[in-house]
Amino acid sequence: MKKIQMVDLQTQYATIKGEIDSAISEVLESAHFINGEQVQAFADNLAEYLNVKHVIPCANGTDALQIALMALNLKPSDEIICPDFTFISSAEVIGLLKLHPVLVDVDANSFVATLKNIESAITVKTKVIIPVHLFGQAAEMEAITDLAKKYNLYVIEDTAQALGSDYIFADGHRKKLGTIGDIGCTSFFPSKNLGCYGDGGALFTDDDSLYERIKMITNHGSKQKYYHQIIGCNSRLDSLQAAVLNVKLKYLDSYIESRRKAAHYYTSRLKDTEGLVVPAENEYSVHTYHQYTLKILNGKRDALKEFLNKKDIPAMIYYPVPLHKQEAFKTTARTHSSLEISEQLSEQVLSLPMHTELSQEQQDYIIEAIKTFFDTTD
Repeated sequence: MKKIQMVDLQTQYATIKGEIDSAISEVLESAHFINGEQVQAFADNLAEYLNVKHVIPCANGTDALQIALMALNLKPSDEIICPDFTFISSAEVIGLLKLHPVLVDVDANSFVATLKNIESAITVKTKVIIPVHLFGQAAEMEAITDLAKKYNLYVIEDTAQALGSDYIFADGHRKKLGTIGDIGCTSFFPSKNLGCYGDGGALFTDDDSLYERIKMITNHGSKQKYYHQIIGCNSRLDSLQAAVLNVKLKYLDSYIESRRKAAHYYTSRLKDTEGLVVPAENEYSVHTYHQYTLKILNGKRDALKEFLNKKDIPAMIYYPVPLHKQEAFKTTARTHSSLEISEQLSEQVLSLPMHTELSQEQQDYIIEAIKTFFDTTD
């Protein structure tokens, strides 16, 4: 059996090697490494895939979140609501811009911030809600956007872990995550559902004025070279990464389907195992399973992780410390109400290997190891 990895990028590359090598070669031969034609081609192709008016590529997913906030003309005293249980970048950029993160608790099953917790955290200082579609599971976007309209708030979607996922509205129509709020943001970090071979990110919007402002911000606040209307930054997706992404975009739906197939196999074999809880799937979205994350009960998470590692099975803890307990946020963030679910999840979650090349043989080995652990530790 081939060595099990959390993400097997080597095997994925091998299946599309000819296309990738050709695309990279074209960039090298053109020597247009910055703002080459591949960047605009990728932006156009991704916009078509997402059915969104504008896609603005940038250097990475964290930049995308920061640029989105910069585009909204916020003031230092303004508050931004985001989940407590997530990767730090969602709140990090808020603090970086001297805004105030307001951390809210998440749902115990879907791991995303709940509508109730978001609404109860809104004050007169609130200006933005950042729903994070964690592990590939969508936040309640239809209700969140209705809530935002009620309170005149912006919505910035963090879809770094859920690019390509469909959101299903109450009337049955669908939209891609990242295209429902005012601005969508994503990362093309290599392990993402759509990953490049370095760093990369993008923003999405249907708003023409936001598009113009975002475009300027990514280019030093400039529309015309050496003439700067606003303070911006330097955040670009390079041509080599765009060339790679252009190839892989064609396979994104099949990649997602492979992840879902693997996830459903895990679930079918593990759902009746006492001592763990398999991932939930909300009825209003298509889970893309960027991570396949179990909840391990009765304080056995760390022991299971160690047991799996001894059997050469990698497993990861996303995330061992909720944001409100991070040193960086002790003086900058406002916490709202109880954050007990986030604290509980940080002690329970364990993610299994999940990628497009995962074989059933590998999954069976992982599953049997997990079952053996629980059979021998009762």
